Amino acid sequence: MPYTLTTPLYYVNDRPHLGSTYTTLACDAIARFQRLNGQAVIFITGCDEHGLKIMRTAEAAGLTPQAHCDAISERYRDLWDRWQISNNRFIRTSDRRHHQVVEQFFARVEASGDVVEGRQQGWYCVACEEFKDDPHESDDPECAIHRRPLEWRDEVNLFFRLSRYQQQIEALVAQEGFIAPASRRREVQNFVAGGLKDFSISRVDLPWGIPVPGHAGHTFYVWFDALLGYLSALLEPGQPVELEALVRQGWPAQLHVIGKDILRFHAVFWPAMLLSAGLELPSTVFGHGFLTREGQKMGKSLGNVLDPELLLERCGRDAVRWYLLRDIPFGDDGDFQQQRFSDLVNNDLANTIGNLLNRTSTMARKWFDGAVPPAGEAALASHPLALAATTAAERYQQAMIRLDFRTAAESVLQLAIGANGFLNDNAPWKRMKTAGDEVRVGEDLYAVLETSRWVGLLLAPLLPDLSSRLLEQLAQAPIDSASDPLASPTPWQQAQRWGGLEPALALPEPVPVMQRLELDGPL
Repeated sequence: MPYTLTTPLYYVNDRPHLGSTYTTLACDAIARFQRLNGQAVIFITGCDEHGLKIMRTAEAAGLTPQAHCDAISERYRDLWDRWQISNNRFIRTSDRRHHQVVEQFFARVEASGDVVEGRQQGWYCVACEEFKDDPHESDDPECAIHRRPLEWRDEVNLFFRLSRYQQQIEALVAQEGFIAPASRRREVQNFVAGGLKDFSISRVDLPWGIPVPGHAGHTFYVWFDALLGYLSALLEPGQPVELEALVRQGWPAQLHVIGKDILRFHAVFWPAMLLSAGLELPSTVFGHGFLTREGQKMGKSLGNVLDPELLLERCGRDAVRWYLLRDIPFGDDGDFQQQRFSDLVNNDLANTIGNLLNRTSTMARKWFDGAVPPAGEAALASHPLALAATTAAERYQQAMIRLDFRTAAESVLQLAIGANGFLNDNAPWKRMKTAGDEVRVGEDLYAVLETSRWVGLLLAPLLPDLSSRLLEQLAQAPIDSASDPLASPTPWQQAQRWGGLEPALALPEPVPVMQRLELDGPL
């Protein structure tokens, strides 16, 4: 059974922002890690393209909704390509086959008796595409998130009978591991304990949406439509649309990664819909935190929005991935601080990891005929750096399984710090001046070069570009997550054997694997 992983389907009212990039980078690290561990991975991302907000945005730009969606969706595709995101599915909810999935799913829900007609009255946020249960008392209430006026709605809609699933959802959200991190579970449990209410799944007089079969004038509510994109993304090119086939080829998802603001939709509404349709439930819904900048919420009005395209252009993939995955505990809110960003990249990647390899390779080439020195006792599993590498790999593996990127990154960094300390303590540049110490110097350099190889291996899911450059400097092929993924152990796991660096292997001319980040002015 494949490991199916999803980002949210990003709403295309505007171009990609740093928040969507953060989610996608995190999912990319998960996907790469799972592939290296032998999993066949289905990595889904894409765009949510229906609803009133998109229709209004398109009209304001003088475009048809479809033209607007085409343009913004292409920006997402292009940006993920430039970030080298390894998704193998990209779904757009305006795709005709997605419409067919929605129609088939709705037929199942309606046949279960879970669709009823009712009157929807309340204050609606167009930006959230959501009714607000308890807006602040005011003649002109506004959305607490978007700080925009709410609109009053009074119309006949179709409702999904969420209330019928009260006990099942209560039991589900109480399960350890279904909602992660654990801090998010209590929030959802409190919501469910307040009593689940039926929710509207259609809108009337909204042309930009999927028509509801058998209900003239109704189009599907954007959230009912969008969540089903996780199913329609499983379709192979040219494959007939049939829900049971999708279940066999990748459903249920092992992991939905989302922002915490859409947790209820994924942890409450979505499971109930799946239960109604007789489909299996996802294993885990992970709600991560929000990003701020220098302690302030990012917003156009403040002029402090970080543009992921600009970040990529000025800083590169490795720098941004390292900062977001290494410095922000995944699941918590995080603050982007430019000075800290620059300091971490330079100290961790350029100085600690990059310089370790560069200076060790330079000494090895100078004193051992341009090649890896003889290993001698440094190849033993009892060598101090071998023990450190094994410990770091075990800690890293468990952290990645927990989606604890910070601990995983720290384990790699500490391994490099330890190797730097070993090099400084043994001072091969001094020992080499003493006759008879050449063997000991060669063993010490071998141990540090082998440790650098392990650093390169462990960095592969987090920083695939830097990993490849490190391994190339050691005359090693980059780790390919697609090579024989069903082998046991996998090529990646086989490579994590101390002593895998071949003595006498010619080393290439050393070049810095990570340039220092010198930022001229604010990003």
